[in-house]
Amino acid sequence: MSSDFEGYEQDFAVLTAEITNKIARVPRLPPDEKKQMVANVEKQLEEAKELLEQMDLEVREIPPQSRGMYSNRMRSYKQEMGKLETDFKRSRIAYSDEVRNELLGDDGNSSENQRAHLLDNTERLERSSRRLEAGYQIAVETEQIGQEMLENLSHDREKIQRARERLRETDANLGKSSRILTGMLRRIIQNRILLVILAIIVVITILMAIIFSVKRH
Repeated sequence: MSSDFEGYEQDFAVLTAEITNKIARVPRLPPDEKKQMVANVEKQLEEAKELLEQMDLEVREIPPQSRGMYSNRMRSYKQEMGKLETDFKRSRIAYSDEVRNELLGDDGNSSENQRAHLLDNTERLERSSRRLEAGYQIAVETEQIGQEMLENLSHDREKIQRARERLRETDANLGKSSRILTGMLRRIIQNRILLVILAIIVVITILMAIIFSVKRH
């Protein structure tokens, strides 16, 4: 289950990085390309929301004792999604203002707007870089967790095999003990039978001796 979550997680990291890069490019594109880019970003935002929904479903199916780490990640990704939507709205507003200024011929503050856009774009690129680094770190952590799980499974398998060998040895020892006890019981019974026979012989001998002594008198 966690492997499905991590797969969605990696897809989300790559998709949000692409969205951030495209949002930063929107204000610098020609009008026709801007419209196409805006539509593309809207589509990718919907895909990102669907990925979040799938990740949320996966988290709900994880056992409660292991759910905390994934819940924290989900909160972080939802915050990131909200920030992306806010940045996209600002980019669309800037794009709308720019189109309106071009239609009205208002170029008075174009240089200041360009500087502001450059600063915004720089911040977005930095955030994109941080997201990619975070995605890489998550992939590394996932690989480490997978290796640890494989090692634990290997140790558990060895323990189970040793336990089975001990059970086999115990069964063999019990079988030997059972055979020994059976032999001892047989000897005890045989000895008792011999004692009874000897006692009968002794009694008969005594009786015969008494009978002979009485006849002589």
